[in-house]
Amino acid sequence: MIKADHLIKTFVRNEKKNRKMEINAVDDISLTVEEGEIVGILGPNGAGKTTLLRMMSRLMKPTSGQVSIRIGETEMTDEIEVKRHIGYLSNNTKLYGRLSSRELLQMLGTIYGIPEQTVEERIRQISEVLSMDAFLDNRIEKLSTGQTQRASIARCLVHDPQVYIFDEPTLGLDIISSASIIDFMKRERDRGKTVLYSTHYMEEAEYLCDRIVMIHRGKIISEGTPAELKERTKKDSLRDVFSGLILEESGSILPDAADGSYEQPGGIKGGRA
Repeated sequence: MIKADHLIKTFVRNEKKNRKMEINAVDDISLTVEEGEIVGILGPNGAGKTTLLRMMSRLMKPTSGQVSIRIGETEMTDEIEVKRHIGYLSNNTKLYGRLSSRELLQMLGTIYGIPEQTVEERIRQISEVLSMDAFLDNRIEKLSTGQTQRASIARCLVHDPQVYIFDEPTLGLDIISSASIIDFMKRERDRGKTVLYSTHYMEEAEYLCDRIVMIHRGKIISEGTPAELKERTKKDSLRDVFSGLILEESGSILPDAADGSYEQPGGIKGGRA
């Protein structure tokens, strides 16, 4: 279980004439993700999603508030031990291009102090789950976008974490690569793992997530199961729920004639391009 209590993250922005302005990228957000649950974080660009996830993963210190992580009945307090239980994927992860995926995972296994035999078994399992066998020994710099993303996800799995925090893991991927990742997340949820999952894709969130938290301008504007959100807003799809809520907050929504999706203020789309 991972819990955020009244998280605030304030940044200082330089304005004209040497003036400075404080901006709350995350503004008093509280939420809990239980074991065996996938919670989706939705919001337009600039809503505070990535800042929230970085604080939830304990990689960024909040201005105020706190994040607690419990594994079973044990509250994690040691920072190194906390990180052993988290698999965090950012949307701009950089990998060692001259290594193969196998070499990367072997190196990380050593860093985590995992026995060599256990690491090799984990690599075999991860490769099977993410369909990596065909490129496991190819250098990462030679991989396609989808293959590189799967390699990046694989590095989050080698230590078999209890908590997954994934920031837009399927952004820019083809349908087959995306389906592989989504199916994996559902299997991990069924194993009792805790999953916090940010995505721009409404249909993906509706299919995958047990609960949705919608944020805008650093605040939670609505939350609930996909069914609850649709019932509450009298909408037929999560895309329409999101469009309606953002319309109330930000103004107009422009249909994107090229792919039939909706372009939200801030650049979020309601469907996959």
